[in-house]
Amino acid sequence: MIKKEVSSAFNKQIQHELYSAYLYLSMAAWMHSKGLDGMAQWLRVQTMEEMAHAMKFFDHIIERDATVELLEIEKPPTTWESPLEAFKAALGHEQFITGKINDLVTLSNKESDYASNSMLQWFIDEQVEEESTASKNVQMLEMVGDSGNGLMMVDRDLGARAFKMPSSKDEGGE
Repeated sequence: MIKKEVSSAFNKQIQHELYSAYLYLSMAAWMHSKGLDGMAQWLRVQTMEEMAHAMKFFDHIIERDATVELLEIEKPPTTWESPLEAFKAALGHEQFITGKINDLVTLSNKESDYASNSMLQWFIDEQVEEESTASKNVQMLEMVGDSGNGLMMVDRDLGARAFKMPSSKDEGGE
């Protein structure tokens, strides 16, 4: 059985992961409203990944015979100055989530919760990928600047992203 402090922290992480999904869905809606359907597609896939991340914590809590407590999710922003600013916000959010995952690792180590620590190792690797991808998106948008042609190329490239249904071994998505 998982210790109460760890299960509480994991319930809080479910909230963070669901907020992440909500944030990216809000960004997708904004991108659609600007005619940037490729960027919106990328963000919709990111939304599904974040839902899968929340479910990974959800399932871990259940498997450890603890109680899932779904916490309130705050409303995300709905507008950004530009696609670049939206993706900068996404990068900042991923850095925030990395910090939260690191805090969970510290807690699981403190509580000698090796099962949770094992599960969290997947998230450590995932966050390296998440930050790297978000950073590359920002870099691409910085390179194109105000170029309409460049923006359309980035939009087309990001629109190629597809969600892969996670397997039982890898519940993270893409």
